[in-house]
Amino acid sequence: MIVSVVIPVYNERAFLEQVLVRVQASPIDKEIIVIDDGSVDGTRQLLESLCREQTAGQSSVPVLDGKANLALANVRFLFQDRNRGKGAALRRGFKAATGEILIVQDADLEYDPAEYANLLAPILDGRADVVYGSRFLGGPQRVHYFWHYAGNKFLTLLSDIFTNLKLTDMETCYKVFRREVIEGMELKSDRFGFEPEVTAKVAKGRWRIYEVPISYSGRTYAEGKKITWKDGFRTLWCILRFNLFG
Repeated sequence: MIVSVVIPVYNERAFLEQVLVRVQASPIDKEIIVIDDGSVDGTRQLLESLCREQTAGQSSVPVLDGKANLALANVRFLFQDRNRGKGAALRRGFKAATGEILIVQDADLEYDPAEYANLLAPILDGRADVVYGSRFLGGPQRVHYFWHYAGNKFLTLLSDIFTNLKLTDMETCYKVFRREVIEGMELKSDRFGFEPEVTAKVAKGRWRIYEVPISYSGRTYAEGKKITWKDGFRTLWCILRFNLFG
């Protein structure tokens, strides 16, 4: 069973090589789909260089200043014409994916690909159609911003009220879907509204959903964290929009 790891990327030059090496190290049959979302920090140039090496027939390239090799055979590189947002990048990645299972992976170091086996288990053993990796079920994590924690809990609670699900972490990056779940959805959100939108549509589709604990290494803003309080208000609107109006 092939797993498609879908990685939307925006301005992650400092972390991208390490993330790709970690994803490749995961012992699952996989394809990796990387979608650059109009990066301007050197990320796009790095991905274009990797794409050229792949086209030239290279099976792997040295990365991380020569400390590791990155296999290229199972990687696909997609490039947005401009910054369109995480949701738009994911839609393009999902459309290109060929795997029977889809995993969303952020391009930073906050989420650990070594945990794929735990995320996949409820789907592989037939218990689930969708799996969310929860940062709030007891996994180890770096202590991060209190107001981010409070905002995540509030938005998850509000989403749960509308969906009648009992999730602990609606906003998590780690979401895993059987292919038919995503194929049956018309996703519309271009940016971080993807999280409440897909959750609302999973609930409306009555798909079987599991949560599993994951570790979390949250970044500071100095380290490149992008989400702000403005995104919290946009998420609030998306919870109302996609649960009340579709």
